Amino acid sequence: MSVLITNIGELVTNRPEPEEPIGREGAGGFAAVAGAALVIDEGRVAWTGPASRAPAADQAVDAGGRAVLPGFVDSHAHLVFAGERGAEFAARMAGQPYRAGGIRSTVAATRAAPDDQLRANLRKLAAEMLAQGITTFECKSGYGLTVADEARSVALAAEVTPEVTYLGAHVVPAEYEADPDGYVDLVCGPMLAACAAQARWVDVFCERGAFGRDQAAAVLAAGQGAGLRPRVHANQLGPGPGVQLAVQAGAASADHCTHLDDADVAALASSDTVATLLPGVEFSTRQPYPDARRLIDAGATVALATDCNPGSCFTSSMALCIALAVREMHMTTQEAVWAATAGGARALRRDDVGHLGVGARADLVMLEAPSHAYLAYRPGVPLVAGFWLAGEGVIEGEQVTGREP
Repeated sequence: MSVLITNIGELVTNRPEPEEPIGREGAGGFAAVAGAALVIDEGRVAWTGPASRAPAADQAVDAGGRAVLPGFVDSHAHLVFAGERGAEFAARMAGQPYRAGGIRSTVAATRAAPDDQLRANLRKLAAEMLAQGITTFECKSGYGLTVADEARSVALAAEVTPEVTYLGAHVVPAEYEADPDGYVDLVCGPMLAACAAQARWVDVFCERGAFGRDQAAAVLAAGQGAGLRPRVHANQLGPGPGVQLAVQAGAASADHCTHLDDADVAALASSDTVATLLPGVEFSTRQPYPDARRLIDAGATVALATDCNPGSCFTSSMALCIALAVREMHMTTQEAVWAATAGGARALRRDDVGHLGVGARADLVMLEAPSHAYLAYRPGVPLVAGFWLAGEGVIEGEQVTGREP
């Protein structure tokens, strides 16, 4: 059954008219139509344009002048875990620096948790994301760090998203502290074998306190050999080899990118590796924000993601990340919204989401606002009035039934 959404105040399509390929540049494909309409048919976008020219459909929904955007695409999240680290956050706010080793406390809680507990928490967070307009998300393992616990983490993640990332190389667990290379062998061998079938991606935390360049390269190579595509936690805590490694490995994304030199920026700008920025982390750790303006001006592709996790950034709000990117990272509202939609899709190598071109998945967000700019203009305000997921709509908590046009 086709559905016409009409009287849209601003329809963000991320598809210029006439349609043309979107360039690598930060918001090169941002496009919006005022006074617009959109038709959904069989879970896909069938038509967009001015409301005055909209075709007939089986049902119609009046947007009442509200803005409609592509669903947010969150390309970096850690949702399979148990426990919480609120005291650690409070300590950081009191002046204690962030260190990667805090992950180990979540590892202990996750290992001890039964599957049902992990599944319930995962599904709760996935629902929380959807309610805030995130219609596509990636989910990493990385809090088990044994063969069995990583395998069940990947299997649980696969229940809620096809974008599953194997992150056995998150940190070296305590039992391997004296033998980190032995742990890398485990990650590249039996653990990978147990996880590869249900994952799409392989990731590694290439950082001081986690894994060095050679270790990270070995993990990525092993993952690629098993058919997984690479992505890298890179240059979060300080300068390092992560970005260069990501580009050399052909990674879909280098995530964090907080501490970059000119060579790192040039490498990202001349490659297809997306610089995924996670401003919620800097908010939650009081670290410097990434220089998004420098990356965009150089021609790099930039994505925004939440990095929802229990330690360094426990938020599932893409709207917050957009507001932080605009205020603290000097992105325009258009650049930030593009990065949270089409940019995230690039980071996941998806061309069916992140835009509302004809043929795209009908994943949409309706805002209780007339334009995309309100995501930064009204920070902290719950603006998602409704969403459509593959054409199935919910507005203000109610299933969309539409009306006869």
